[in-house]
Amino acid sequence: MNPYPPILSDLIRKLSRLPGLGEKSATRIAMYLLKAPDKDVQALAENIRQLRTSIRTCSICFNFTDEPVCSICSDPARNIGQVCIVEGTADLLAIEQSGAFKGRYHVLQGVLAPLDGIGPDQIRIKELFARLKSEEINEIIIATNPSSEGEATAHYLLQILKDHQVRVTRIAYGIPMGGDLKYTDRVTLERALKGRQAF
Repeated sequence: MNPYPPILSDLIRKLSRLPGLGEKSATRIAMYLLKAPDKDVQALAENIRQLRTSIRTCSICFNFTDEPVCSICSDPARNIGQVCIVEGTADLLAIEQSGAFKGRYHVLQGVLAPLDGIGPDQIRIKELFARLKSEEINEIIIATNPSSEGEATAHYLLQILKDHQVRVTRIAYGIPMGGDLKYTDRVTLERALKGRQAF
């Protein structure tokens, strides 16, 4: 028998569908919301409502924004000649947090996954070519994830970009800082050796 009232049970069920949340975490969040001040709960509800009504994709790079053009694309200090291709906004945020890249982005909003029915027309590849025609891009950095779908997408992009007058590079993979060689998988070691640089 469920010990919670139907409204609370329904909230727990909905929260537990969120990525990374199980039933226990969802229950803790629901219990917190029950005890939180009204203004905090109402502010959270308003944020969720605004998320659905105000957030859109940037008309240039397809990053999430609440303006027609995102803050990165509208920043005059960014290098407009470099475009880093990422799978999703979470990848863009990870690169931004590193502080290592000062160019602009192109968010594919997915990867090629033929078994799931996702081909080139389902991700933002046509828009990338439109940017190549309208912007002065001199380097494309492919930063898809090292998964089978990410690698397939990177190879596809490399093939279709080779006829364009643009430098195409791929982010390097290797041993993470603080990593231990004996615990590193074979593919990572192979890529680290192939991507070695002069010291």
